[in-house]
Amino acid sequence: MDAPARPLHLVLVHGSRLGSSQWAPQLPLLAGRATVGLVDLPGHGARADEPFTLARCAEVIGEAVASAPASACTVVVGHSLGGYAVMTFASENPDVAAGFVLADCSATPTGLGAAVYRGVAALTDRLGPERMTRVNDRVLRRLYPPERIEPVIAGGYYFAPTPAAWAEVMTHCRPSMLTGVRRPVLLLNGRFDQFRVGTRAFLRAAPTARVEVLPRAGHLTNLDQPEAFTDAVLAFAREVADSAPVT
Repeated sequence: MDAPARPLHLVLVHGSRLGSSQWAPQLPLLAGRATVGLVDLPGHGARADEPFTLARCAEVIGEAVASAPASACTVVVGHSLGGYAVMTFASENPDVAAGFVLADCSATPTGLGAAVYRGVAALTDRLGPERMTRVNDRVLRRLYPPERIEPVIAGGYYFAPTPAAWAEVMTHCRPSMLTGVRRPVLLLNGRFDQFRVGTRAFLRAAPTARVEVLPRAGHLTNLDQPEAFTDAVLAFAREVADSAPVT
């Protein structure tokens, strides 16, 4: 495959309950193909002491984008909660990044969509952090081989911000956030992900969006199919780099 017209830089924004270690399976796959900026959202990872708000998420993502190499084509990739944070950033800064990948966050957080988010937050609150840690460890280790999941688990879990985070998403996040975004958008979803139930609404709202569905993947697409996920992101980023104006 030919090299893109400009070097690629990916800003990776993790999902709920994890930190930037969620992207551990992607890092070796991206080596030599794109540079990477890892983001910890407020309440997670290195920012565990910060209160979660989508406004602060947008600021943190903006700082990561501003730190990208000047000559690079920068694409921002968000998974689940991180995808809604990226939407917030994109709605406020529609022309700052060259493109956006929104992974497993195509559910409108009202009605049926809101029920999914409330269920996640309620389960976390009911079980508490110690039990949730044991549950997550057990489930993830059953689903994935050690070499894939242990670096992710080593980054820790961050349950405290979950209720506030999903309350913010349910209050503020709608497909209309993408209406003013003129840079390319990829809605990247797992075939079996319940969070893609609102994909058509996001497509109608986003004039520059297209959809790609990864087979044999659920909600954690980057863990379920790390190679296919990475290849899809890189292919999109290359297309963007070949067509995006230099900023």
